[in-house]
Amino acid sequence: MEPQPTTAQPRVRIQTEDFDLSTEVAALHAADTRVGAVCAFVGLVREWTPTLVAGAPALPPEGALASLGRPGAGEGRTPTLVAGAPAQPPAFMELEHYPGMTERAIEAMIEQAQRRFEIFGARVLHRVGRLGLGEQIVLVAVTAAHRGQAFAACEFLMDYLKTQAPFWKKEHSAAGARWVDARASDDAALAKWGIEADNAA
Repeated sequence: MEPQPTTAQPRVRIQTEDFDLSTEVAALHAADTRVGAVCAFVGLVREWTPTLVAGAPALPPEGALASLGRPGAGEGRTPTLVAGAPAQPPAFMELEHYPGMTERAIEAMIEQAQRRFEIFGARVLHRVGRLGLGEQIVLVAVTAAHRGQAFAACEFLMDYLKTQAPFWKKEHSAAGARWVDARASDDAALAKWGIEADNAA
């Protein structure tokens, strides 16, 4: 199938500003008459339970990134949370990334999605900086001829993004601050695509 003209907007954007879902989706499939399905996922900052266990590992120094290779590697592992502990009112989440490296890693994810699924276009938009509860944090949008391929590619990209993209998240609340690691459930989600990860090890 011959590729059709696409918009000049980049497939990957890292920004502090908020985004508009309808604007992003419209730009993604504009003038591409092959598109019969668009799947979009928008992630929001949700409430968490920031109660730390006594004796948990120390947090990394303020402003320090946890690792260079993947989220959560190296020193400054995430403190364990007490199950069922009462939540303190969360204040905000802070996201850091490596400019250039992060975009390249996400571009590689999109290339892999295009090899695995019959999709026409994809867009990943991720916010960084300080974000409050309920704010939009990430957009993954995919176009295809049929909904099955669009849904699968969107889920694949989100699972990959959650564990492999070089972002570092820090939760700030009345109980203090902590770096957030990928969870074992995130690694399991990626494993269903045949990709092994050990972020939660």
